Amino acid sequence: MNWHQLTVLHALPTVAMAGVIWFVQIVHYPLYRLVGPEQFAAYERQHCRTISFVVMPLMLAELGLAGLLWWNAPAAAGQWPLVGLLLLALLWASTFFVQVPCHNRLTLGFDRATIDHLVRTNWVRTISWTARSALAAQLVWQSTS
Repeated sequence: MNWHQLTVLHALPTVAMAGVIWFVQIVHYPLYRLVGPEQFAAYERQHCRTISFVVMPLMLAELGLAGLLWWNAPAAAGQWPLVGLLLLALLWASTFFVQVPCHNRLTLGFDRATIDHLVRTNWVRTISWTARSALAAQLVWQSTS
């Protein structure tokens, strides 16, 4: 696989995750506030079960491809592949140390403070995936030159 093909392949899960996270940030998480308390725990458990089928394959693909991108980067790519990996580390840390614990608390039932914390802290992932997408697009563009 050549550098251009790798940059395109890397961009696919990154841009897909940016789309998913914007939907979650703007639509899905804020709607948590409207789910009735009596249904909330079941709703959250179902969310956790089903969202994993969408995001985990994309996140794992993105992680593997970001590593390959960094490992195989030509000098012309500069430090951008490393910056992408650092953003990815931030995303994974936020996911597993902030968002997952929030979701674990929410499986016990409706908690407005936890929902508000989830929405507020999820901006770290939203901004980071947006930045990674811009970075991925830049690398694809640069690889065609």
